[in-house]
Amino acid sequence: MTTTRNAARGVPAGAPRQRTVAAPAVVTGKGLMLGREATLTILPAPPDHGIVFERTDLERPVVIPALVSSVIPNARRTTLKAGDVTIETVEHCMSALRGLGIDNVLLKLHGPELPCGDGSALPFVDAIRAAGIAEQDAPRRMFKLMETVSVEEGDASIAAIPADSPGGMRLMYDLDYGANSTRIPHQAWSFDPGRDDYVAEVAPARTFSLKEEAEALWQAGLCRHLTPRDVLVIGDEGPIQNEYRFPDEPVRHKMLDAIGDLALVGTIVECQVVANRSGHGLNRQLGMKLLRIVQRERQSRKLIEGRAMDARAIGRLMPHRFPMLLVDRVLELEPGRRAIGVKNVTINEPFFQGHYPGTPIMPGVLIVEALAQMGGLLLSQTLEHTGKVAVLLSLDKVKLRKAVTPGDQLVLEVETMRATSRSAAVKARALVGEKVAAEAEIRFMMVDQDFQ
Repeated sequence: MTTTRNAARGVPAGAPRQRTVAAPAVVTGKGLMLGREATLTILPAPPDHGIVFERTDLERPVVIPALVSSVIPNARRTTLKAGDVTIETVEHCMSALRGLGIDNVLLKLHGPELPCGDGSALPFVDAIRAAGIAEQDAPRRMFKLMETVSVEEGDASIAAIPADSPGGMRLMYDLDYGANSTRIPHQAWSFDPGRDDYVAEVAPARTFSLKEEAEALWQAGLCRHLTPRDVLVIGDEGPIQNEYRFPDEPVRHKMLDAIGDLALVGTIVECQVVANRSGHGLNRQLGMKLLRIVQRERQSRKLIEGRAMDARAIGRLMPHRFPMLLVDRVLELEPGRRAIGVKNVTINEPFFQGHYPGTPIMPGVLIVEALAQMGGLLLSQTLEHTGKVAVLLSLDKVKLRKAVTPGDQLVLEVETMRATSRSAAVKARALVGEKVAAEAEIRFMMVDQDFQ
């Protein structure tokens, strides 16, 4: 039975958290291709650890991160390699981890290949659910795709397309065997992690092959420990000595493989993936393209994170000008998550001439405006909002708690609550010293920048 422990106290309310296994989980059995006995131990790992394999059956254990950059081309399976060491057939386990929302684990493998079980993801799913799942005190690594990426090879293709897919990657798979359609008819299926049940609808789907493909593997010395009763071998009359778990089990297993292969990007890519007859090779090529895009954005973020922005830098990013530019300096900025800036309030502010003569108090609406501008600066630094301006849409839970007067320094703190390519919301507060002067939840519409 799955258990979830909520230890995430440092993550904004409503934000998705990283997850690991609550206790060790063990899967044993023979590998799919090589047929050698193996034991996989799935261990908890700290936040931002990622998914990492370790071969423990060697004289010196070898660690291989579960990343597409470590994948080598191999027929009918996904293989990781570091130096001369390989780990075979990782896709079913990776699919189970992604399907269950696991971000951080150490996978200790005693053997050259992961256990096969029945050729589905169920052995890994069942072991992880029995061990339990624990939430962690860190936000999930998410990446919103903003450009179309595709790979084609003959009549097979796979593409990742920008889409509002909060929380995960939606997939559509079209399986068409053409001349062999009498044995495996045309099948199409889609999966949305925010709506569909991975455990019930994807995980049970088993690996399959046509009869002649199975015979070729046998002649090559692979899969010799298996019989048609163990995995799906499809002949002229359908499965040989076996039955389908779903009428469309082949396309569901193709979906299972794609989920596992694309999990090797190392972060959750929010997009729509459309695949047509794609296999491990094309999945790997698409994964590499996605990884390069993710790395490119991370590199650009490093140029911003932790750097202060002065008034000139702010002026280059914001359309506001005197007297309405109300952020003097950015102290910290983590794109997509949070930012801190300051507004120095002096007696020379133009609004003090009429608010109020003799008792100067900064208008509360301008404090909120300063927070909104700080939110706009934060949102402008994400890839999906490049070239856009955050236009105030609505305010909620606004509270003005302290008068702000000349000589005060307003510290403006904003934190992203949610964001899409067209809209966003932040939680914001302004402090004077340790006292909260104002707070609000602010919604924006993201519009194309018309300002020169």
